[in-house]
Amino acid sequence: MLIGLQNVTFEFGARVIVSEATWHIQPGERIGLIGYNGTGKSTILKLLVGQYTPSKGTVEKGKDTTIGYLHQDLLSFDTSETITEVALGAFERVRELEKEIEQLGIELEANPEDNDILIKYTDALHEIDVLDGYNINHKAEEVLHGLGFNIKDLGRPYKEFSGGWRMRVLLAKMILQAPDVLLLDEPTNHLDLPSIEWLEKYLIHYKGSVVIVSHDKFFLNKMVNKIVEVYQQQLNFYTGDYEYYEVEKVQRVEIQQRAFENQQDYIRQQERFIERFKAKASKAAQAQSIQKRLDRLDVIEDVQIERPNIKINFAVDKTPGKVLVDLKGISKKYPNVDILNNAFAEIERGDKIALIGANGKGKSTLLRIVAGMENFDGERVWGHNVDESFYAQHQLESLNLNNTILQEVQECGTKKTDLELRALLGCFLFGGDDVDKKIKILSGGEKARVALTKTIISKANFLMLDEPTNHLDMATVELLAEALTKYDGSIILVSHDRYFISKTANKIWEIEDEQIIEFKGGYNEWAEWKERMSKQKGATPEPVKAKAVVVEKAPTPAPSAPTAIDKDLQKQIQKLQKAIAQIEHNIETLNKEKADIELQMADPAIYSDVPKFQVIEKSYHDKNALIRSMNKEYEIAFNDLVALESK
Repeated sequence: MLIGLQNVTFEFGARVIVSEATWHIQPGERIGLIGYNGTGKSTILKLLVGQYTPSKGTVEKGKDTTIGYLHQDLLSFDTSETITEVALGAFERVRELEKEIEQLGIELEANPEDNDILIKYTDALHEIDVLDGYNINHKAEEVLHGLGFNIKDLGRPYKEFSGGWRMRVLLAKMILQAPDVLLLDEPTNHLDLPSIEWLEKYLIHYKGSVVIVSHDKFFLNKMVNKIVEVYQQQLNFYTGDYEYYEVEKVQRVEIQQRAFENQQDYIRQQERFIERFKAKASKAAQAQSIQKRLDRLDVIEDVQIERPNIKINFAVDKTPGKVLVDLKGISKKYPNVDILNNAFAEIERGDKIALIGANGKGKSTLLRIVAGMENFDGERVWGHNVDESFYAQHQLESLNLNNTILQEVQECGTKKTDLELRALLGCFLFGGDDVDKKIKILSGGEKARVALTKTIISKANFLMLDEPTNHLDMATVELLAEALTKYDGSIILVSHDRYFISKTANKIWEIEDEQIIEFKGGYNEWAEWKERMSKQKGATPEPVKAKAVVVEKAPTPAPSAPTAIDKDLQKQIQKLQKAIAQIEHNIETLNKEKADIELQMADPAIYSDVPKFQVIEKSYHDKNALIRSMNKEYEIAFNDLVALESK
């Protein structure tokens, strides 16, 4: 066991979070910690790391167990260091050794005959080599790149980045520390799709144990081999992924429900016997015996799956024309980046479009262009009878801060009764007296949910949604996805929640090479198609303007026939491929030469000849410097190749 809870009870005032909970985290486990909002998932993580102390029971931790804990409170950290320096903070011992080696080197130059300094120096060199200390910069850059940072970002100060990007830096540092247990509280909230996919690949091969709190079903299904559910103040364990949990939980509830009903039948029968014969002398002793048995009976509790049984329904007042929005020759540029250049696209009646891709590609910018809330060059033609509603979290200033939540949704002009509005607000986690709270005292997440509720009851026939599932739990995401699937209107949305996209979208839009690329089909079909395209050697699918040509949806989607690659481009690709092969050969040769030097350094006799040792040591450092240089050269060449192949 690495860490765990033993018979732990924890309360906030009169509210019990867990009661008599026992949970031991074993090496190699990848665990999803789930439960409805407010059940105490984050609290349990804080118990594990010692931020909270249990009312009863103990938190157990292995003597040498190291823990990495990613959570929202980390955002209070600030520094003027570059993000690379922050990430390199993971290698404390290596940084100490670097300073130690530098100081010992100076001392050795002044006292070349001092054997004690020489031994300390060689010991430090050996330790830094064992820790792979010469590659820490490469490792840090690799992880930061995987989490979405480009080469230019690596030298920028940490304090220049927004909260979401700061959290990525801290996640990178935690990954580089490689603790025995990683506790990740909503790690995908701050990542775009490529970064989520990179994190998945990394964590699948992570040697330590991982505990993930997440509302992202897709992520949990790929990542975990065990589910721990916080449910009715207990921890319930399921050995499998999230899909397994969903099936198994229903079966467990059914079994318990049948056991409860059978026991209740038995109790009723026994009570009837007692009532009938307790006054009869010949049966009184038997009736008393039965009563004692009932008193000692371990009563099975009635159980129901706690989930909202309310439906979210959209109403549409009027039907629009065939084309809702026609984008013609759209160009959009910022001082440091070009988003779109003479791009074309159409949104037709019935389209449910998901805008996906890496952060910085311009997804939210394009959504605002569609909504008419962003300046651009080109023409945006609005269709006939379009009644739109736009939702974005940063537009919460439109809420009236002096209204209560209920008053705010009442002012939308719908004909829904207060009871219906309360039911809908309940879906968005505003129950009971919560609806009487003033908007001005709500958190950012709560305001976002109010704004989303207003969007849903607007009766619009065209919805534009920017990250609508943030701050929602799994049950509410399910309800929203189901409602949007049945919605008669059209949708364009930005989301990093792949489960939500897979349930709602019938088209995918990407921004590539400053054009809007459209795929006719759902997310799963698109992902399979992209994977096939990436495996195809020598050619990649031709980027096509959305209005002109699309990839047609089919029962078994087949890849578009790749078009002939420009000859000059092909030559450049082949040249880079040869260069990469040569660099790989050079790195292999250098590593062999380094191994030969290490063999020489392993001979104790070498240290008695100081001049010879210094020559060998210099050669060793030179080889390491060359290997680092070659690795950087390889990375640049590889990125150039990827860029060329995507054209």
